[in-house]
Amino acid sequence: MTTAEPELSSRIWTVPNVLSFLRLVGVPAFVWLILSEWDKTALVVLMVAGFTDYLDGKIARKFDMQSRLGAMLDPMADRLYIVATIVCLAMRGILPMWVVLALVLREVFILTMAPTVRRHNLPLPPVHFIGKAATFNLLYAFPLLLLAEIEGAAGDLARPTAWAFVLWGVCLYWLAGLLYAVQVREMLKVVRARAV
Repeated sequence: MTTAEPELSSRIWTVPNVLSFLRLVGVPAFVWLILSEWDKTALVVLMVAGFTDYLDGKIARKFDMQSRLGAMLDPMADRLYIVATIVCLAMRGILPMWVVLALVLREVFILTMAPTVRRHNLPLPPVHFIGKAATFNLLYAFPLLLLAEIEGAAGDLARPTAWAFVLWGVCLYWLAGLLYAVQVREMLKVVRARAV
């Protein structure tokens, strides 16, 4: 027995949507701060973004404020922060190219399924908890990588933890991508079975 997905409203001006929008607006400022090597301020912006990401989901579920706009804005903000951080940290030489390639190739892998999903008019598979765990790991890894750039005990302590989050994040990101492919394949089987 499957549980029904919650009905999404068409409301725009909700607290979770405003928080997601503010997170989106913060991306250019965050990019400028990292590239200007204002690491402490960039770290604060990233931490605030991570907290509001947690908060908007919590508020949306608790007060029944889930909306179609929120379902689009929230993952968009997450992806933009991840992409912006990856690019900026790679440009600064903090993140090695193999991590960048692993994450980019995973996105390319997902994009290769888009024509099949569109052609058969398949719904987007629901986000798996492994995908959420991957995002969680990466969103925690990036502030810790920035903290590791700061001289002293805090930086030394943050470094191994940051790399643990990076490695888990990359592995889970790929696992989530493979599960997405399995979900698409299963939906495709159902569509083809109905067509027979």
